[in-house]
Order: sequence, then structure tokens, then C-alpha cells
Amino acid sequence: MKKINWGTGVFIAFATFMGFILTFVFLVQSDSKYDNELVVEDYYKYETGLQKELNKEENALELADKIRFEENDNGLKIQFPKTFDYKKITGKVSLYRPSSQKLDFEIPISLSSSDLLIPKSDLAGGRWDIIVDWEFNGVGYLDKKQLTIDIK
Repeated sequence: MKKINWGTGVFIAFATFMGFILTFVFLVQSDSKYDNELVVEDYYKYETGLQKELNKEENALELADKIRFEENDNGLKIQFPKTFDYKKITGKVSLYRPSSQKLDFEIPISLSSSDLLIPKSDLAGGRWDIIVDWEFNGVGYLDKKQLTIDIK
């Protein structure tokens, strides 16, 4: 029986380790359980609208009566400024779930009072990033909030 010299042993150990690592890389990339999704579709197109978004955020910060977010037994209530005519408020509410893109959804703003209620049945427990992109009398506003919803 011939002995293996140390150079061959190092090469075999290195090749075995690389094979081990590459096997796990392949398994993670091919398994749908490990979903490697982007948080936002068309990220670069989204990034070009950043200045408009910053202007809207500044408009929202300058309001004396700001949007309020309140979690209650019925769901998540978003209260728009009482000083604004709710019939003239338009826009959308985007709810992003950082842990799963499959739970993300958007709601168009259609108000019958100054409050918008998102039912608890539409929300899973955990962290949500909420973006309210709305307009009143031609002026855009943007409010962002991170909430942890507790489903009981």
C-alpha cells in the first residue's frame, strides 16, 4: 500500500470542503423554502422617484394635523387630518411584510369618513411597513410607519 504525501492530502481536504460548500449553495438556491426575493419590484425604477417621495414626506411633516395610526380590536385604523375634506383625499396605502413578499398588498384610499380601517383579518401578526401615499387638493403627502401587529 502506497502512502499519500501531505500535498495530496491537503488537495483532497480542500476539494472535499469546496464540494461540501457548493452542495449547500446549490440546495439553498434551488429550494423554494429559501425564497431570495427583492423587497420592491423594479428597484431601479423605484429609486428614480426618490426626490418626489422626499418632497411628499416633507409636505407631510409640515402638517399641523398629521396622520395617526391606531391598532384596535377591529384592525388598523388610519386617521387622516380632520381639517381636510375627506372626500378630496385620494391615494393608496401599501402594506409591506419584510418577512414575506407574498403577504404584501395595497389598498386604494376611498373614504366615507376621515378614517380608513384595515380589518385584522387582512393582516398577519408581526411587523408591517406601512406607506400612505396620498393627495389633497393637488398636493402630495407621504407617511411611513412601522408597526408590529398583535393578532390575538
